[in-house]
Amino acid sequence: MITHKNISIFFIFLLLLLVLLNLYTAINWLWFFGLILIWLGINAFGSARISSNYHVKAFCHNPSETEKKIALTFDDGPTVFTLEVLWLLKKYNAKATFFCIGKNVEAHPEIIEKIIFEGHLLGNHSYNHSKFFDFYTAKKITKEIQKTDKLLEKFTLKKINFFRPPYGVTTPSVRRALQLTGHNVIGWNIRSMDGGTKNQNLILNRIIKRVSPGGIVLLHDTGSHSVLVLEQFLQFLKHNNYKVVSVEELLKLKAYED
Repeated sequence: MITHKNISIFFIFLLLLLVLLNLYTAINWLWFFGLILIWLGINAFGSARISSNYHVKAFCHNPSETEKKIALTFDDGPTVFTLEVLWLLKKYNAKATFFCIGKNVEAHPEIIEKIIFEGHLLGNHSYNHSKFFDFYTAKKITKEIQKTDKLLEKFTLKKINFFRPPYGVTTPSVRRALQLTGHNVIGWNIRSMDGGTKNQNLILNRIIKRVSPGGIVLLHDTGSHSVLVLEQFLQFLKHNNYKVVSVEELLKLKAYED
């Protein structure tokens, strides 16, 4: 597995090698510049792709699952649209995992209660979901995670084990924070992109093409277009004999600790 540590050691070795060679023969500065650019590019790709396990181990699907089981996850709630999502999940007898933003938990505690009452799971998705989250220090990330944990644990009465970083971006700071908090990082292997487009056909076709046993789907409970796509997707899964289960059941990981 390619990790941030391995890549860093490798490129530092190459740079030192170039420095040593430069003592004996002139080496064009473009070699140094190009090597650093490649290093930065790999870091950017690994950080942005949660399934790469570049900084932290992320559980993005269950490759050993042979039965037609799939997990639905919803990010960025709770919001007023979460209630419509819950109604559809109940209609199709499906369980889901909601990765909640702390400040939204404070704004809609009654929706969190309903999520739990209807048998769904909660996960931590930071407190503010800032666009600059991946630039935060480990200390600040730890505070965000712990603050949201405390909010959620008022409802679960148990320690939250699941964390999904905003935008799925991981960094060395996120890794250091998680070493302190002990959360399991939950990713996905079927991304709807419903946070970037409202084109329902585009979203639906994108996720349908990627459906396979053991998959984890990323959706959002933040817009009416996502709710409409969800109903069509649940119909598709029903017609194709898929069972929608929680992340906990799919991955055999505990969502909460006593």
